[in-house]
Amino acid sequence: MGNLKYSLYTGCTAKESTPELMKSTMAVAQKLGIELELLDEASCCGASHLQDFDDFLSLVLNARNICYAEKKGLDIVTICNTCQLNLSMAKERLDSDSDLKDKVNKKLAEVGLEYKGTSRVTHMLYILKNEYGYEKLKTEVVTPLSAFNIAPFYGCHNIRPSELQNHNNSGENAYKPTAIDELIVILGGNNVEYEQKNKCCGFHVELQAPKTANKLSGNAMIGAKEGGADMVVTPCPLCQIRMDVQQHNIAKEVNSDITMPVLHLPQMVGLALGLSEKELGLNHNMISLKV
Repeated sequence: MGNLKYSLYTGCTAKESTPELMKSTMAVAQKLGIELELLDEASCCGASHLQDFDDFLSLVLNARNICYAEKKGLDIVTICNTCQLNLSMAKERLDSDSDLKDKVNKKLAEVGLEYKGTSRVTHMLYILKNEYGYEKLKTEVVTPLSAFNIAPFYGCHNIRPSELQNHNNSGENAYKPTAIDELIVILGGNNVEYEQKNKCCGFHVELQAPKTANKLSGNAMIGAKEGGADMVVTPCPLCQIRMDVQQHNIAKEVNSDITMPVLHLPQMVGLALGLSEKELGLNHNMISLKV
């Protein structure tokens, strides 16, 4: 397996809006012996909004973020699907276009940096699956999640566009993703299969079209509930915020009681590893999980 050491790109959300994601990520990593060095100098990835406003600025910003991992000689691990997309998208474009890379590096030189393209970008989910390994993870389970029916919710940006993200997630099928399903089973949980697990939660249209956002989240949560789920788990804090914090508005939009805990991926993993509710920040979740 080798030494599992990475630069952790936290993004904005895990440090501000979802501190439980940060707590649970660090707790799980420590428990499993995965070393994470924080990229303290890094800034926002642009959240798929800056990209629409100023494409070149977003490229410089993400190249700068990647540079800090390159200086450490480490690959980047992300814990947000949207960060995963924007860092990966910038890297793909710069690595395949030398002229664009030169233009970006000319700007980066103003702050003493140079983008080289030596650091890989991948999500914590796929570190657990492909590099730590699910079979090894299974041996670390001390509290199997057999009491729970768990619905995986992948969201969009970790698996799409597939031609980009397949470089980072070992060929996950965007139409039939399985990494979280398999993880739930490895942790002793009962996996809930439902049609909407790889759909959009609506986060990125929440301000412009809240009814649409609530409908999208509601469809997914109804699907999970009809499948018998006790909880939803997602690898994206934006999906988690949308489906946890907005449950009241979602329920009104779809005219259905969809009350259900929505956990971050490392919170679920941490429960199976025997970590405490405090270590996993479960008190921060709006809808409480009865453990």
